[in-house]
Amino acid sequence: MADVVSEGAAQRRTGPLRAETALKTLTADPASPDRTRRTLEQALVFAGAALAALYIPGADGDLLRLIESAGVPRTLYGLRETYPLDGHSPAADVHRAGHPVWLGPAELADCPEARRMPARDIHLAVLPVHGGTGGCLLAVSERPGGFGADDRACLELVAEAVTPPAPAPTAPAVPAEDEELLPHAFSLAMDTGRVEVGDAILELFGVSRARFDGRVETLLGLTVPEDLPSLMSVVEAGHMSIGERELEFRVLQPAGPPRWLRLRGRLLPGDGRPARLVGTVTDASTLRGEVTDVARVQRLAAALATAGTVSDVGQAVVAALRKPLRADRIALAELENDRLVVTVLDPPEPESWPELWQLEWRAEWPDAPVRAMPTLAAALREGRARIWPAGTALEPALAEVGPGGLAVLPLSAGGRMAGACLIGWDEPHDFGPDERALLTASAGLAGQALTRARAFDAEHELVGMLQRQLLPRRLPELPGAVAVARYLPATAGLEVGGDWYDVIPLSDHHVALVIGDVQGHSAGAATLMGQMRTALRAYAAEGHPPDVVVSHANRLLMELETDLFVTCCYVDVDMEEGTAWCVRAGHPPPVLRHPDGSTDIAETDGGPPLGVVTRAEFPMTPLRLLPGTVVALTTDGLVESADMDIDTGLDRLAHDLSVSDPAHLGLVADALLGNAHRGDDVALLLMRYDGMAVKPLREGWTVWRVPEAARQARRFTRRTLRVWGVRAAAMDTALLVVSELVTNALVHTDGRVRLDLVLIDRRLRVAVTDASPRTPVKPTSLGWEATGGRGILLVEAMSDAWGTVPVSGGKQVWSELALER
Repeated sequence: MADVVSEGAAQRRTGPLRAETALKTLTADPASPDRTRRTLEQALVFAGAALAALYIPGADGDLLRLIESAGVPRTLYGLRETYPLDGHSPAADVHRAGHPVWLGPAELADCPEARRMPARDIHLAVLPVHGGTGGCLLAVSERPGGFGADDRACLELVAEAVTPPAPAPTAPAVPAEDEELLPHAFSLAMDTGRVEVGDAILELFGVSRARFDGRVETLLGLTVPEDLPSLMSVVEAGHMSIGERELEFRVLQPAGPPRWLRLRGRLLPGDGRPARLVGTVTDASTLRGEVTDVARVQRLAAALATAGTVSDVGQAVVAALRKPLRADRIALAELENDRLVVTVLDPPEPESWPELWQLEWRAEWPDAPVRAMPTLAAALREGRARIWPAGTALEPALAEVGPGGLAVLPLSAGGRMAGACLIGWDEPHDFGPDERALLTASAGLAGQALTRARAFDAEHELVGMLQRQLLPRRLPELPGAVAVARYLPATAGLEVGGDWYDVIPLSDHHVALVIGDVQGHSAGAATLMGQMRTALRAYAAEGHPPDVVVSHANRLLMELETDLFVTCCYVDVDMEEGTAWCVRAGHPPPVLRHPDGSTDIAETDGGPPLGVVTRAEFPMTPLRLLPGTVVALTTDGLVESADMDIDTGLDRLAHDLSVSDPAHLGLVADALLGNAHRGDDVALLLMRYDGMAVKPLREGWTVWRVPEAARQARRFTRRTLRVWGVRAAAMDTALLVVSELVTNALVHTDGRVRLDLVLIDRRLRVAVTDASPRTPVKPTSLGWEATGGRGILLVEAMSDAWGTVPVSGGKQVWSELALER
């Protein structure tokens, strides 16, 4: 272990010597067309810089202009393309003073340019360039310590060796707007995609002038697929600002490996006409080997810029490193307290990894304490990329990852360790300077991206947890029906949406299906969603008809004095009869799939969204449900987007529902969400109506307020139960319960009293409804001299279950009796 550390220290001490040798080799060929860029690349290799850029005075004498850069895109660090010579930027100050400056995060915070720079900690080195017309060299490092003594010595050597290109460069210049195209030049119209190209470009792409149709898509189709996203970021106007851009990419060849090309372009403003991208494309294959550091870092930076989750970061790192480095395995792990939790393994099979890792396997990913791998722990403490060649004595947990060579990349950001990346080879591997630079630059980029992704994942999980708490945990079992629901959050942004669904069991085998959407995506929308869901459930439980339920919710929303409005669709289904009443408030209508497979969009009258009109009317529309009918309720996120109007979306939903198999309702819901637009939340509620296998027997009686009322109720009950075949012993119990409930309602309430009897599956339900909202109170104790209060106690003693529910301003007291079979 000590030998390995000493060897690494020796290599760092000889860094300036190796840099000097490499720079002498580059400057020995003054005719090299890419000498400036290759010189700047040495700052990445030997000084650990993430970016090196050369600025020289422009022809106008007023600005320092960027003429060459190497490493990650300068825009990641807020660096400008030009700086005023008389300004107070670090570049201008160094150019005037002629002395280098080394700026850490604290010094950069006081710099006027700080507002353009990222929030993460970076170190900036600015050194004067004395050759040619002068200028300065800018270098950026994301390592916690910045540029050490050896790094500074290497940068000084680069600043001495770098030579600004001659005024007339060897490579063809970017053509002016009306200039005749040179062989390597192109001009792309950004509005139509038509491109004019020189003959040399067509030759590089392997396309003859006769076969070329003038479309940029024709040339893009010949590029290597993994290079296409970064190339599209240049040729799409929405991703560019006015100024120069440069990119290396590959084109496919009829035989052999792809060819490397270099694109240099400038987006010219239209001045009343469509903007144009003009530039040159040259052959870059002779300037680099098969494995390239700078181009790989550029593509990795582009991929990590759009990586939202930890898994996305890991996949981007694997795609950028494993194949170019010919590595046999890559693992990316997060550091959580003192444990390394591996989030990405490539290859993913357990047998490809050390036996110790297989023993620690947890579901998909293993996790192990850092102290179990002291060599790895030391690399994390040091914070530098470490490389161990074949044959190095390491602990088994690491040695078996890379018996032919192992690279450990600590992933840090802002002075904190976020994780580690392990890259292993089975066969002895020789680590060249380009590979070491690629690993160092990749580690810095991955550390920053991993930190962002961890924050994104944590916030996304918090948002998801809040959303799940506001939605039903599970749907109830329904008599004669099956219901499933799905909620799909939007992928854009992290704010909580206002979509919701609910299934509310009601009395008399009625079920309310509710789906709704609160305007906007915010904590306020989520809070209002929870209030509206609770309000609708409460109004429905009171026994109001559907239009009254929605009207009450509208009135409540108006009283809340919120600026948000709510759309919803409320469907009250009678499970016994197969009928339903639908009420819409600015929401898409239900879609019905009939038993024969045909579908239709329910033609229902609708009212305005809730919270818009105080005295709005919400008409009810009847629906007929045959056994096997599927009712689909959804929010607009599934049927409407920027590319699809709501009518087209409903038609597509109806078609997808018609070709589905309603026997597996969960699979149907998953399939319907498969093509959902992820720019908005989506809630989907499906119910398949099967019909009740056994329908209840029902009879009702209006109790008149006459002296014989209780006796008439008992007579009605006896006659009904005799017709239903209830035995005499059970009948006596039912008569006693009826007598007590009816008498209690007549004595303690005013208004109408109704008696309902329901028999289903040998269970008799006795319900007495009155106009008083007061719930009967069970006495805690009764004296022998008391003349009342025993009725409820008798009902409780004789019933298997009893209770009371609010019904349309009054209440219903019910009792259930289990009958012998």
